[in-house]
Amino acid sequence: MAERGNENVSSVSHLLLLFLLSAAAAAEGAAFTAAEADAAISRFQEYLRIDTAHPSPDYAAAVAFLRSQADSLSLQHETLEFVAGKPLLVLKWPGRRPSLPSLLLNSHTDVVPAEPHKWVHPPFSAVLGPEGNIYARGSQDMKCVGIQYLEAIRRLKAARFVPDRTVYISFVPDEEVGGTDGVGALVASDRFKQMRVGVVLDEGLASPRPEYRVFYGERCPWWLVIRAQGAPGHGAKLYDGSAMENVMKSVEAVRRFRAAQFDLVKTGTKVEGEVVSVNLVYLKAGTPSPTGFVMNLQPSEAEVGLDIRVPPNTDPKALEKRIAEEWAPSSRNMTYEFKHKVSVYDMFGKPAITVADRSNSWWILLEEAVKEANGKLSKPEIFPASTDARFFRELGIPAFGFSPMANTPILLHDHNEFLNKEEYLKGVMMYESIIKAFSSYEEEVEEPRAEL
Repeated sequence: MAERGNENVSSVSHLLLLFLLSAAAAAEGAAFTAAEADAAISRFQEYLRIDTAHPSPDYAAAVAFLRSQADSLSLQHETLEFVAGKPLLVLKWPGRRPSLPSLLLNSHTDVVPAEPHKWVHPPFSAVLGPEGNIYARGSQDMKCVGIQYLEAIRRLKAARFVPDRTVYISFVPDEEVGGTDGVGALVASDRFKQMRVGVVLDEGLASPRPEYRVFYGERCPWWLVIRAQGAPGHGAKLYDGSAMENVMKSVEAVRRFRAAQFDLVKTGTKVEGEVVSVNLVYLKAGTPSPTGFVMNLQPSEAEVGLDIRVPPNTDPKALEKRIAEEWAPSSRNMTYEFKHKVSVYDMFGKPAITVADRSNSWWILLEEAVKEANGKLSKPEIFPASTDARFFRELGIPAFGFSPMANTPILLHDHNEFLNKEEYLKGVMMYESIIKAFSSYEEEVEEPRAEL
């Protein structure tokens, strides 16, 4: 144990020395000139104006634009198409020491649909308002991050920086519809194995506060259908064990559990990503008629659909026991089925999270790099929904969710999504510092494993 402690002290000392040397570099973190800022904002707007919203994302136009940016930066690029019509672009910045595991900067090119009549500006116009806000679908989720990667590399190359580790930048499709045909296909490929990825950066969330948010894990989706059966009967008859009675008892049990979890958030005991969320998404019952439903007949079947999000530090067996015994007990003629269920564990049987403390050299690097760029990280969090980062964590690869947007309302998937141009430019400088730190770190990093 004493030897392990000495090794950790030595590693931390090495990292601190690395950052002292980095701080001495005069070229690092230089402010944008007015012309550089205008050009960077213009490229961001150009990307935002490409309509990659589902159900018909223009992936070809997005990839063509990104390839042109790669060419302007002399980055190698290849287009992979694991599923027809869904191109995935991988850029490469070769490092001086290719034997070291690489750094992967991941972002998705698709966005969710928008309702134009509910926006102050058309959602794919990328209008720059007088207050400096850029309005567009994808301005926060997550075209900002993809272009910030490239703008940071543009600045590093202009300063003649050369990475030690190879840096890959991936622009992937279909994150907003599950990611299976995007990152899911990539991580299952031989090409991904050849990339030898050692650490990943992916998306996070905006922060209304001055601190930047960072995510080390995410809640896993469990989409559950509960079905109830019972004897049919006349609508005026009172009797026990009807399908509707059985399913409503389950709904009430779910409601109590949800309220208890939500109370933990309301009281500040836990943040949203640390509790199990359960939301009713549909209730189906009744006997259809030409005018709606038969009103004097109690149905023999009923079902309810639930969207459950499970933090990676939750005991899944205990939750499944609750479902089987309280929410859908067979004693009430009930059954259940998971339509989609993501494991909270990685391939090694450990919680699918990245260690976010001083025992992890990548965390130290991230924390110090943000500080070097005059920023500060808030307490690391579990992402409340799902991102592509889960595919990497499932393989045991450390992955941090980080979108450098401070002092910004959370507007992903909302009307009038925007990002202020000054926050966007600060984010570029933040990634400049992070990419430099991560790609310059020359030691092999053994990822600490999270314990149950």
